Amino acid sequence: MNTKRKAKYAPPFSLRLADKERKALEELADGMPLGTFIKECVIRLILDKKLRPAQSKRGVIDKKLAAMLLAALGKSRIASNMNQLAKAANSGSLPVNEEVLRDLWEAVQFIRWIRDTLIKSMGLKPNSSNNSDEPHNDP
Repeated sequence: MNTKRKAKYAPPFSLRLADKERKALEELADGMPLGTFIKECVIRLILDKKLRPAQSKRGVIDKKLAAMLLAALGKSRIASNMNQLAKAANSGSLPVNEEVLRDLWEAVQFIRWIRDTLIKSMGLKPNSSNNSDEPHNDP
């Protein structure tokens, strides 16, 4: 006697679409099987209370924001400057005056902008009060 049991699957679900609807869904699916795409959209709609486009496991990156961030990092000397500040602070030779405080504030704002831009590029909302698309220089 065969003791193997067959897995029970739910019965298939059928959905009729007009030609235009099917073409539109196939475009949105971007190569994903149509059934899988529709299932993910419905589940996201139910779980998230809003319909989101299908995302990879890594998330969707806004290429324009990512390029802007990389350009800003390339132009900055932030790593070198932060290293120099750390050495001066550790040796006790860092003078604390208005110019140093202003420069430190500028570095903090720039780092905050980088963080917020990275968060935005992943499609998330930053949690800081600095929501500008440009770094701030004012303390």
